[in-house]
Amino acid sequence: MDTAPPADSARLTFRDATGDDVPALVALIESAYRGDSSRTGWTTEADILQGQRTDEQGVREVLDAPAGRLLAVERDGELVACCQLEHRGEAAYFGMFAVRPGLQGGGLGKLIIAEAERTAKESWGVGEMHMTVISVREDLIAWYERRGYRRTGELTPFPYGDERFGIPQRDGLAFELLVKSL
Repeated sequence: MDTAPPADSARLTFRDATGDDVPALVALIESAYRGDSSRTGWTTEADILQGQRTDEQGVREVLDAPAGRLLAVERDGELVACCQLEHRGEAAYFGMFAVRPGLQGGGLGKLIIAEAERTAKESWGVGEMHMTVISVREDLIAWYERRGYRRTGELTPFPYGDERFGIPQRDGLAFELLVKSL
């Protein structure tokens, strides 16, 4: 794996994504999780899921959610990452997290998740951040655990047969809820 240069938070710009960003966001998310391009980074799901990770409709639904926001992260005016934040009562949900594969491994993800947590706490006064991760993604779960998230053991079945979420390449997939106190 190529290691990205160290992340520089001073050069990152966080902003709410807009409808004009949708095609670039879809391309970013797909490149981070599916197909051969995703293998450049370490967050690939290409070995467990084929097909799409999201589409324009899915990204627009996140943008249009009244209790949420989709953060676009830019460096020098170029989209390099994104993440979803959704207010859910006493907690915020963190999802649709993607970092351009060639930039993974250099600390950018740590900066983005920290900013997302700060934003959720400041915007909504929440005490926890929640996320779901495919339970077989042990390396990714371990990365989140190093950021203070804990596994709950609470599983939601993967939506087999709904190709909007990908085409599973194995049985037994489920989403596990991870939680962090903010």
